[in-house]
Amino acid sequence: MESLGALLPILLIGAVFYLLIMRPARNRQKQQASLLSALNPGASIMTTAGVFGTITAIDDDNIMVEVAPGVELRMVRASVGRVLDEPSVADVTDFDAAEMDYAADEVTSQGNPDEDKLRDERG
Repeated sequence: MESLGALLPILLIGAVFYLLIMRPARNRQKQQASLLSALNPGASIMTTAGVFGTITAIDDDNIMVEVAPGVELRMVRASVGRVLDEPSVADVTDFDAAEMDYAADEVTSQGNPDEDKLRDERG
């Protein structure tokens, strides 16, 4: 009976280890495997390195990802971090040249207060 009392803390530590570390890791592995098996051309993705693009072709272990018009990268299938449902970054940040020039002119016309202060101090 006394040996069971000494064994109980070790069993509790093992159970806590399983519940806090092993079980969530298995669930993440299953989710990643189902994500990778559900990939298809035309899907908008983000890789684990943070590269956004659209899948154009899928081989066994490789995918072709279009990251800009006419620019394709060959990547390992396992590098897909997630499939995006929202619009791609290119769609959200679609500025025209006139807007960019206006924004740049506005920033430069405001000047830098620190530079103005240094210029006044120097005379």
